[in-house]
Amino acid sequence: MIKNLKPAIMLTILLLLLLGFAYPFVLWGIGQLMPEKSTGSPIIQEGRITGYENIGQNFTDEKYFRGRPSAVGYNAASTGGSNKGPSNPDYLAEVQARIDTFLVHNPDVKKENIPSELVTASGSGLDPHISPQGAYVQISRIAKTRNINEEKLKELIRNNIEKPLLGLFGTERVNVLKLNIALDKLK
Repeated sequence: MIKNLKPAIMLTILLLLLLGFAYPFVLWGIGQLMPEKSTGSPIIQEGRITGYENIGQNFTDEKYFRGRPSAVGYNAASTGGSNKGPSNPDYLAEVQARIDTFLVHNPDVKKENIPSELVTASGSGLDPHISPQGAYVQISRIAKTRNINEEKLKELIRNNIEKPLLGLFGTERVNVLKLNIALDKLK
């Protein structure tokens, strides 16, 4: 037994040094080389931080596009999902409440046309993106609230679609904060 204890202690110390110190230090160093990517990518307007490109925000005003719900209240200090499975009654009730709320604010939309990302939280609780369909389904509400032509809003969405990385990895998506900033700039 003592024969096995020494290698176990040495391995523990090695892994502690490697994973507890070296790895975090290397990641910190990489972050220092690319500060715009390691700080949440702040979006600055008129000398103030409006929000962060990589962190979802809660838009509740009728005149804005809404993003994914958050299980952590959009708190970047405590990311995470709800950890409730798809058959959990509390989770199902929460999703149904989100569907009901969405339909109240978007009466022209049928329940079956609501993209799932608008009523389910992401794994991190901070996803800043929705699908283009998630944006298109909100056009009617925003057009009525802002008195803007729906075609103009469709063009705005098309201009804010982010393509998959290298055309291969991921899906098309729309950053909700950037879309809402572009929406405010529309005349």
